[in-house]
Amino acid sequence: MADTNPQLNLTPEQRQAALAKAAEVRRARKEMLDAVAAGTLSLAEVFDRDDDVAKRTKVKRLLMALPGVGKVRCQSLMEVAGIPENRRVGGLGKNQKAQLLDLTA
Repeated sequence: MADTNPQLNLTPEQRQAALAKAAEVRRARKEMLDAVAAGTLSLAEVFDRDDDVAKRTKVKRLLMALPGVGKVRCQSLMEVAGIPENRRVGGLGKNQKAQLLDLTA
């Protein structure tokens, strides 16, 4: 049976490029979450972003970056809005986004 996982067949150069891209995405996500924590980027602004960094961020991480939101409040917000724990921002519906904006306002 042949290997179907493309990651196993990467050349060293391809692997290095993939690692560099992953590091860049992590850096960009950290910058976005730090901006949310500092109050320079609002939840609505993150929801309006059309890039993969915002879309692929887990809702839980985003909410916990908000000032005054810890684990308990984050879990409560997600339960009230009916959002599964592993949902990503890109997977939220407009009603869920609106509900989160109302709950965190």
